[in-house]
Amino acid sequence: MPDAPTREAERTRAEALLAPLLAEGATRVDTDILLPAATLLDLYGEDIRARAYITTDPVHGEQVLRPDFTVPVVQAHMAHGADPARYAYLGPVFRRQEGRQPRPREYLQVGYEVFDRTNPAAADAEVFALFRDTLAHLPVRAATGDIGILMAAVRGLRTSDARRAALMRHIWRPRRFRALLDRYAGRTPVPPARAAMLTSPDPFAGAGPDIGRRTRAEVAARIDTLRTDAQEPPISAEQVDALEDLASFRGTMGDALMRLRDAAVDMRELAPAIRTFEARMTALAARGIDPDRLDFEASFGRTTLEYYDGFVFGFLADGRTDLPAIATGGRYDALTRVLGNGRSIPAVGGVIRPAVVLALETPR
Repeated sequence: MPDAPTREAERTRAEALLAPLLAEGATRVDTDILLPAATLLDLYGEDIRARAYITTDPVHGEQVLRPDFTVPVVQAHMAHGADPARYAYLGPVFRRQEGRQPRPREYLQVGYEVFDRTNPAAADAEVFALFRDTLAHLPVRAATGDIGILMAAVRGLRTSDARRAALMRHIWRPRRFRALLDRYAGRTPVPPARAAMLTSPDPFAGAGPDIGRRTRAEVAARIDTLRTDAQEPPISAEQVDALEDLASFRGTMGDALMRLRDAAVDMRELAPAIRTFEARMTALAARGIDPDRLDFEASFGRTTLEYYDGFVFGFLADGRTDLPAIATGGRYDALTRVLGNGRSIPAVGGVIRPAVVLALETPR
């Protein structure tokens, strides 16, 4: 990333970006910078350690520097928020960067979250249109996607519940998802060591002392799970091809709708997701946005933090591959159910990076 702006300049620009969000009637909120790590670990597993800064103290246990605002805002809303509610915020977040990328580990986020069960499609369009208007002076292009469509396709696979659950769990990790799909389709051979373990009457024979955190009982349960899975017939090539074709689609929203209708002939589980998709297109059109000119990528948003489960969007700088996305967002209904102890409310939101806005506004 180019030279970072001064903290003062970034803060000033962030306050200006926050203003139109507050003008929509949002309540300004803040959250603690140091959060309990258990929540994020429960949501995302140990993978979050590679992306967040986690520390430990003897009183509070593992703590994490806030990687974004959405999770703590959802927690606060589900505890005592009104219905409906709109929130806006501004503050620093902290992300570990892979390799030697010259991107900041601490930067400001400006965000907007909508909790409203009245008309989710209209809320999707509201957030997208608000971000589009806020960034209208910049040379950016919009990209959209829908994680809910991929989820519906996975739920419709004719295979075991365990396999569907594993694929759903890794839908935000495309490489791992691809490896699992190939394995379940019989496209990759079982490693010899695993094959020997699964066919052995006593897989612990000759084993050394127990090491690591898993108990022998937990390892045995995992072996039983693998043995059960090995008896499952492979997912058919037709199903895998259909899923891959869906996941690789790129075009406009209008093109996507036609493709989805064709796919639904053989994948009936797509029908509810298609109705949601059509309602969103109608809501976008009501805000003066032509869906037939809006880019759609079926796999967009699959490498973000893992709570989006519906509409996703991003605003990217034209011709600036050195810059991260200026803004990203999406729908996360399932997250409210997880953090609400069974209670849920449709929710959608997004964030803007003021430092990237400044980089685009500054002549090169």
